Amino acid sequence: MEAEEIEAGRARWQRRYDSARKRDADFTTLSGGELDPLYGPPPGSVVPGFERIGWPGEFPFTRGLYPTGYRGRTWTIRQFAGFGNAVQTNERYKTILANGGGGLSVAFDMPTLMGRDSDDPRSLGEVGHCGVAVDSAADMDLLFDGIPLAEVTTSMTISGPAVPVFCMYLVAAERQGADISALDGTLQTDIFKEYIAQKEWLFPPEPHLRLIGDLMEYCAANIPAYKPLSVSGYHIREAGSTAAQELAFTLADGFGYVELGLSRGLDVDAFAPGLSFFFDAHIDFFEEIAKFRAARRIWARWMRDRYGAATERAQWLRFHTQTAGVSLTAQQPYNNVVRTAVEALSAVLGGTNSLHTNALDETLALPSEQAAEIALRTQQVLMEETGVASVADPLGGSWYVEALTDRIEEEAERIFAAIIRMGGGEEAAHDIGPVTSGILRGIDNGWFTGEIAEAAFQYQRALEKGDKRIVGVNRHTSSVTRELEILRVGHEVEVEQKRVLAERRAARDDAEVRRALAEMLHAARTDANMVPAMLAAARAEATLGEICDALREEWGTYTEVPSF
Repeated sequence: MEAEEIEAGRARWQRRYDSARKRDADFTTLSGGELDPLYGPPPGSVVPGFERIGWPGEFPFTRGLYPTGYRGRTWTIRQFAGFGNAVQTNERYKTILANGGGGLSVAFDMPTLMGRDSDDPRSLGEVGHCGVAVDSAADMDLLFDGIPLAEVTTSMTISGPAVPVFCMYLVAAERQGADISALDGTLQTDIFKEYIAQKEWLFPPEPHLRLIGDLMEYCAANIPAYKPLSVSGYHIREAGSTAAQELAFTLADGFGYVELGLSRGLDVDAFAPGLSFFFDAHIDFFEEIAKFRAARRIWARWMRDRYGAATERAQWLRFHTQTAGVSLTAQQPYNNVVRTAVEALSAVLGGTNSLHTNALDETLALPSEQAAEIALRTQQVLMEETGVASVADPLGGSWYVEALTDRIEEEAERIFAAIIRMGGGEEAAHDIGPVTSGILRGIDNGWFTGEIAEAAFQYQRALEKGDKRIVGVNRHTSSVTRELEILRVGHEVEVEQKRVLAERRAARDDAEVRRALAEMLHAARTDANMVPAMLAAARAEATLGEICDALREEWGTYTEVPSF
């Protein structure tokens, strides 16, 4: 890029920065030196390819979505939490908010994630163990008791039964007297990554996509600020993928949901801002930073050039990050504090919009209160003490970081081309779109799981040979640390949850529940949007298992084809 073009870009950025709101904060070094809000090429420089790097707040958004970086607003501290029953988790949420957390992120237990009630025989021994148990809207009332949903943004990490759980959340907000149309938050809803990596689906892919399309339509029409989809790469990376695979599979899933919205006749500039992303921050510091920067650039280009997004907000890739659970070790668990801090810093330097930091004991159990506080304080130390929030994209222009960003983008583009070929190519007839067809084909033939398995195998082999090293595992294994005291969820939680659930069933109007479920099935057999009927079932205190079992009976279940 010529010097004149670079200077014109700098001037555009300056105008945007000057007109934007900034935090009232000290933007100097620890020694008192003044810091500019942004650094770029010296005046008069000629920088080949600089249009791929650009300036914060403008296309292709490699350097961030906002001209101010974190000077305008810091990332949201959003700690992922949930255990036991709704009352216990509510207490943890209030602690998080009181100690500086900026939003909530709900972890559900396995029965809830699979659309099962706590008294289902298949739930035995799992109630409340990896998250909070939610059986009906009454549990949502307890989960958010004393927490105004009209004011607090809430992320819910659930995909298979996401829509009925969302309806229960709406009922809880209604019962608080909230203006439903003004709610803000995020629902994961990403069913593609379940088939690719996490394996928590309920139905075959097509019915799930139907529900997601209905949710997108409903939110666009009724709750415009709410994000109905958080496209998740986190679980893909945790399953063993490389950084480039995580990025490519995740963005491809996002393109599939864009095609779904367009197939429903939705305006891309209206619904695309409701898509957000969820990435893993792994331990390879610079590779992760490059991954986040490449993600913004790829998404902006595809949204503008392929899907016709005309507004900046529709081209933005906004993302939440969680530090890598799979990087934590049971051996020498205090080392996990260091790993988490490094991973969190990579997310911040990569421009994350919100962040969860894992606790040191999460490889062993749900976080203890002390470990959860250390995880929270890790973010606060980064935010308040290190100066990383003073300058927008401080690593922009680094030869190493820019080369890594380009390399990951190139690898991702090769994967996108392979997915489209797998679906029959650009010219084939597609029910939703060419990327969606490729994803569905890759799910059916086991391509995604095979690619991830091969990447995981290669890493494990390098680890066992000693080429890759983990402190405390295959290097520096002697230690004076003792066993941790960990949080344990007792069997009494399950007993009490089942007792309460039985009381609710006895107290509700069963005829109204049956009527609501029948109306929901009627909607499922037509082209009607299913959210209003599901919402009515939630208001009647139909349980999650009753709603999901009715749909399983209607749509069938899905069994993964084995591949070797």
